[in-house]
Amino acid sequence: MTKTKTVYFGAGWFTDKQNKAYKDAMAALKENPTIDFDHCYVPLQNQYKDIRVDLHPEYLHDIEWADATYHGDLVGIKSSDVMLGVYIPEEEDVGLGMELGYALSQGKYILLVIPDEDYGKKINLMSWGVCDNAIKMSELKDFDFNKPRYAFYDGAVY
Repeated sequence: MTKTKTVYFGAGWFTDKQNKAYKDAMAALKENPTIDFDHCYVPLQNQYKDIRVDLHPEYLHDIEWADATYHGDLVGIKSSDVMLGVYIPEEEDVGLGMELGYALSQGKYILLVIPDEDYGKKINLMSWGVCDNAIKMSELKDFDFNKPRYAFYDGAVY
């Protein structure tokens, strides 16, 4: 398989569970033979002036930082092949919801990745509706991004 696809890496990092899922998904993408990881867009690695708000939350109140980071992320979605959303059913992230909707408007293939222990739990109807496929975290390292397919999520929606 050839490393040809890039992803926009949508994921929260605000709780311990989100951080674990974030790290697990990043590790799986680095192993995936169809992902050109060096050219993927990871928002935490592309914040305006390299100011990471996970380390400097005071910048969340800086209008210049917020505007430039927001618009930079939109460019990241537009310039990536695939929108990947790390989705935790009990900890839905409104930012991820916005990114998913924007990716849909740009005609991107949308893949939700759900931690194995949460797969099958109810997810938000709108997140379910925009995704083309939802897989378990353990499937991410072997997912063939060169042959994206549509599939139903086996869990319920709310």
